[in-house]
Amino acid sequence: MTLGLLARKKGMTTLLNDHGQAVAVTVLEAGPCAVLARRSREADGYDALQLGFEAAAHPERLSKAERGHFAKAGLAAMRVVEEFRCTGAETFTVGQILTVGGFAKGDRIDVRGCVKGRGYQGVIKRWGKHGGPGSHGSHFHRTTGSIGQRTWPGRVFKNMKLPGQMGNVFRTIRGLEVVGIDPELHLLFVKGAVPGAKNALIRVMNRSADFATRYHAGQAPTTAVETATTPGEEAVSS
Repeated sequence: MTLGLLARKKGMTTLLNDHGQAVAVTVLEAGPCAVLARRSREADGYDALQLGFEAAAHPERLSKAERGHFAKAGLAAMRVVEEFRCTGAETFTVGQILTVGGFAKGDRIDVRGCVKGRGYQGVIKRWGKHGGPGSHGSHFHRTTGSIGQRTWPGRVFKNMKLPGQMGNVFRTIRGLEVVGIDPELHLLFVKGAVPGAKNALIRVMNRSADFATRYHAGQAPTTAVETATTPGEEAVSS
């Protein structure tokens, strides 16, 4: 797993690429994230960075141990705390702030989020089955239909596509392209769709080999973006 940032999905919009073509992108408000702790292979058995994201709305509701953890890092209480397993964690310092300035146009990223929950659904919506005839007298319209045999094998096979809970599971989309960034607003423009509803928590992992070193080189590659939307138009959630 690679290093990245925590983000909020703000919606979708359209950008113009270098050839003037309209590209559908997802807008992510990524970071800033603070380094709360470091994990080392010698002490913890693995290398990772613990990042904090968004200020806690009610710090007084945290436990004494949680407040002490943030105080040890010299940071205010955070709402979201997650770990990113990565190499070179020892090169970061506790309290360091990571922003979208470490991303660059053309980077390939993996995003992980929880897809929208659809509730308990039937086989037609959940799996795309065709169902039965729609005319009168059929008695078979949107039901499941046969799911097995009689005496042999006398059971339902595993992985049968049946009604059940749809959505509300975590999905990882790999290899999405970064179209542009806005360092001032902490925005990341990603080509294509990202799982999750509007304002959903998203894990963004940069696959670039030199991503971690960008924060130490003092360089913040940025790319100006042009929007094809009309002035005042808001991003629309997918």
